Amino acid sequence: MTHCQLTGVKPVFGNNVSHSHRRTRRRWNPNLQHRRYWLPSENRHVRLTLSTRAIKTVDKIGIEAAVARIRARGEKV
Repeated sequence: MTHCQLTGVKPVFGNNVSHSHRRTRRRWNPNLQHRRYWLPSENRHVRLTLSTRAIKTVDKIGIEAAVARIRARGEKV
């Protein structure tokens, strides 16, 4: 998976520009991490692929609300 399950962030594309202004394509990958969280309502662990910004969001809103947002986006958890 190359996207964050919570925020949906994906790699973005652009150009490397050399000193002579020759352009070659490149990509910026999001900082994705695999995290395992305990989901008390379902009495099980869930493994999520999250960006570092999304990990902070989970810490702030809680795993239950985060899983609800992921499911609202249409992702399977």
